[in-house]
Amino acid sequence: MSDGFLGYRTSFMLDAVVCALVLVVPAIIFSIYLVKVKKNYVAHRNLQIGLAVVLLFAVTAFEIDIQQIQGGWEKVVAKREVKLTADQLETARHVLWVHLVFAVSSPLLWLVTIVLAVKRMPRPPGPCEHSELHKKLGWASTIDLVLTAVTGLWFYYVGFVR
Repeated sequence: MSDGFLGYRTSFMLDAVVCALVLVVPAIIFSIYLVKVKKNYVAHRNLQIGLAVVLLFAVTAFEIDIQQIQGGWEKVVAKREVKLTADQLETARHVLWVHLVFAVSSPLLWLVTIVLAVKRMPRPPGPCEHSELHKKLGWASTIDLVLTAVTGLWFYYVGFVR
């Protein structure tokens, strides 16, 4: 089992996903800026689809690494030099469950948002009948994605850093 590149005894893909979680929030904020301030609907669409594809690839590779190669997150945690106590391990499990609520709902909500936009938005994209629902879905997706990032970083900290 190899160590991660952030200096902790994790895995390359775990550290890559942590970096993606840190980078996705500013990218989403920039995408919102593009559409709200710059009215650049094409750049907003392209950035959203690009982010979705990159994150889908990263999370798929991460899940294969953690589940198939590493043998599960608890085996990665067991590589730590300073072992977690039973209470700390239980806390990590609880934080993981909170994270999974958002980590599962976020891509589903994002997928619905993107698929409906691709189907219902004009080409090139711009304001239309679907815009109001798209804004609501977009904000829900954004909040869900931010909560995925925050809880993912929280889990990384309680499981692998502290």
